[in-house]
Amino acid sequence: MPWVYILRCADGSYYTGLAQADLERRVAEHEAGRYDGWTAKRRPVALVFAEEFPLAIQAIEMEERIKRWSRAKKEALIARDWERLKELARNRQGLA
Repeated sequence: MPWVYILRCADGSYYTGLAQADLERRVAEHEAGRYDGWTAKRRPVALVFAEEFPLAIQAIEMEERIKRWSRAKKEALIARDWERLKELARNRQGLA
């Protein structure tokens, strides 16, 4: 089953990604610098959030959604602070 994950990089930035099945292997590949992208020059990385999805399309949609989020909203998700996450979503829409 697919996973959506967030890594905290050495510089404090966040990387959101998708693992089709083996989350541990995917994180290890980032840590080893296998991907020539965001995490390659920002190691070490630490897994700070992961969520498994029953369908690949659900995981892909969630990954894309999270990538557009603010740092504050990502941190609320990482902390699983659902009230803060809702508040940030309302503020973004100008409703609160």
